[in-house]
Amino acid sequence: MTMPPTALATDTDLLRQLREGVGAAFQTLYQRHQGPVYRFALLRTGSGDTAADIVQEVFMGLLTGSFHYDPLRGLLQNFLFGVARKLILKHEQPRLRLASLPDIDPDDETTQELASDDGEPLARLLENETAEQVRRALAQLAPHYRDAVILYELHDMSYLDIADICQVDIGTVRSRLSRGRAALAKRLAAHRPTALHALL
Repeated sequence: MTMPPTALATDTDLLRQLREGVGAAFQTLYQRHQGPVYRFALLRTGSGDTAADIVQEVFMGLLTGSFHYDPLRGLLQNFLFGVARKLILKHEQPRLRLASLPDIDPDDETTQELASDDGEPLARLLENETAEQVRRALAQLAPHYRDAVILYELHDMSYLDIADICQVDIGTVRSRLSRGRAALAKRLAAHRPTALHALL
C-alpha cells in the first residue's frame, strides 16, 4: 500500500502544504504531534479536560496562523511544546501564589545542588511507579521544575530543546532539572514499585 505524500513529508513541507490549502497536511501534522503535546499538557496540568483544551488551542492556532512558526528558529515539535507551555502558564496564572514558591532562588547556581546530574536513580523510580503516583508527585512540584522534569525524563528532550521550549539558558535548565529530580524522587521513594506504562 502506497503511503500518501503528506505522511512522508517533513514538518516544514507539511506547513507549506497547509498554507496552500492541502487539508491532509494538517491532519498529518496533528496525528504526528498531538499525542506528545497532549501527554505534556496532561502531566503539566493534571487534568485531561484542560490538556484537551490546550491541544485544541495549540493546533487551532497553528491552523489559523495565529501562532507563527519560523522553521529557521527550531523544530516544530519544540515550538508546539513552547506554545502549550505558555497557554498552560496563562491558564494557571490566576491560581499562582507566592506562598507556593520556594524560599530560595530556584535557579541560583550558587546554591547547593540537591541531586546529581545523573538521572539514573530517578529514571528507575519512574519506571517502577504507576501513572497516578507519578502524576500526583509531579503536581506537587513547582511549575518550572515540572516543565524540566516532564520534558527531560518523559519526553527524552535534550537540555538544548528544553532551553528553547522554556526560553531559558541551559544552566537554568540544568538547575531546574536537578532540583526537580530531587524533589520528585523524594516524593516517589515512599511508594511501592509498580508499572508506569499506563502513563505513556
